[in-house]
Amino acid sequence: MLFDEIVKSSYSGPEYPVLGAFSREWAFSRPFEGLRVLAATPVFRNTLLQYRALLAGGANLVVGIAGSGKDCAGADAAGAAMPCDLGIVDVLRENGIPVIGVQEALEMEAAGCGFDLILDCAGQFSACHPRIGFVELTRSGVQFYENCEHPVYVADSGIVKRIETCLGTGEGYVRALSQLGYDYCLDSGADGAGKKFVVFGSGKVGQGIVLQLLRSGANVQVVTDCSRGSCVFLDANDVPVTDCNDVDGVAALVRDADFVVTATGVKGALDRPQIVEALLASDAVLANMGVEDEYGPGVPATRVLAEKKPLNFILEEPTHLKYIDASLALHAALGELLVQESANSLKPDAASVSDHEAAGRLAANKKAGPLDPPSELEQRILSMTMQDGLIGPEIAEMLGL
Repeated sequence: MLFDEIVKSSYSGPEYPVLGAFSREWAFSRPFEGLRVLAATPVFRNTLLQYRALLAGGANLVVGIAGSGKDCAGADAAGAAMPCDLGIVDVLRENGIPVIGVQEALEMEAAGCGFDLILDCAGQFSACHPRIGFVELTRSGVQFYENCEHPVYVADSGIVKRIETCLGTGEGYVRALSQLGYDYCLDSGADGAGKKFVVFGSGKVGQGIVLQLLRSGANVQVVTDCSRGSCVFLDANDVPVTDCNDVDGVAALVRDADFVVTATGVKGALDRPQIVEALLASDAVLANMGVEDEYGPGVPATRVLAEKKPLNFILEEPTHLKYIDASLALHAALGELLVQESANSLKPDAASVSDHEAAGRLAANKKAGPLDPPSELEQRILSMTMQDGLIGPEIAEMLGL
């Protein structure tokens, strides 16, 4: 199978139980046979496992990246920069897999060589018009699909994505700090108190960061929108919370912090004069773990680690495969589901209809716009991950089992 040498030298089977199982299953069922599939998952070594599964399923695979496929640089159509590993881009091209940007995808459409299915991330390719539909990997990309005429399954709408965001992303933040030489930051100081971290955001990513920091003995405080109600996880762990609308209180926290990390998912979330002033005056190490620039224009990119890009993307593997296997598998499996639903909507005379008629029938039989993953598919993937993977106990703790 393609990429075997890299996969076997880098990973063990229990690190990717679901993608491994889907690769074997799809090699027989061939759900993507003859379909042109664009996969826009951020290109890193562990993403090769998703590509292998799609190829095993018969996909005519094209990989999408931000900016131009010629240089793997720039911003995507949605405006968010998505880093990639240039070495893995070379590996793809050496194996005959095209790597393209948004403009090239639109040009292919205009030339009559569009896509049947797009597995997107952060809405990068939302301007395209796939024949069957989209699968969006992240919550941040949903906004670009609100008025989409095609069905759009959102992998981040269910429980499976929590494995990556709660467990994997938080671990990636701590690992990136360590790689940059901040190992000491998690040790207790002379007074016995851990370094002071201020985490902006209490969603899945924010909670994951807090969990990793608490495990490491850090002193953690969270800034969030308290009008949305309390967070059970933060309450259970006695984590102090400050309302994001208490601007003076937030500014005081920032001035006293050793580290500040953003995980709100909101562009410019910290862009308030008092907070910006406090950030610029503070000696804290600043980092962003969201797709968007959460600091805003008042804080220079040079003041934030990785120039405001998600900090874990400085790593060779931003999220360990054992934490992202389930998300990548769900991303691809929702594509299989769209293909099945498309085929069912065209029966019994699918062979006799035109592309225009097919699109019309699909629109009539399937709700357009964002859709949640079916719970039975998520439960299957969750069970496979817990039973056959390396992180069953961590998932059980996360779910309170």
